[in-house]
Amino acid sequence: MKIIGIDPGIAIVGFGVIDKQGSQLKPVQYGSIQTEAGLPVPLRLKQIFEAMQTLLDTYKPDEMAVEKLFFNRNVTTAFTVGQARGVILLAAELAGIPIYEYTPMQVKQAVTGYGGAEKKQIQEMTKMLLRLKEVPKPDDVADALGIAITHAQMRAFISLVEGATT
Repeated sequence: MKIIGIDPGIAIVGFGVIDKQGSQLKPVQYGSIQTEAGLPVPLRLKQIFEAMQTLLDTYKPDEMAVEKLFFNRNVTTAFTVGQARGVILLAAELAGIPIYEYTPMQVKQAVTGYGGAEKKQIQEMTKMLLRLKEVPKPDDVADALGIAITHAQMRAFISLVEGATT
């Protein structure tokens, strides 16, 4: 199963594509979509949408895992990131890719075993779990891989739940 993890943002969208083969996780590709500050938001959203379409068409993931937004301070940032998240979800929906969402705490728990883990701990565990030489940069990329790992680890449980409801 091929999973794409997404850490949404307006300036930087982190993405990480992994392959889950049994209990093995293998990195396929990871990186970021970046938009230039100062450009009109609609243009930045279009750039993100088109880049997502290209990513989904190129790597053909079976499922997408996206971080749920959590903001407690800057409402303006929350709105623009929410808009970026919307075009990301739209690209996946148009491509027919099932979408799963995870909170930052769920990602911390799945990757490190501790819901209160620090960002550095998550990045180091992501590096270890995927057998990478170094922690991917920028942080958004490492976060996206962590989200993909979370979904890969939750997949067995999701299959049980989906099987029970059909």
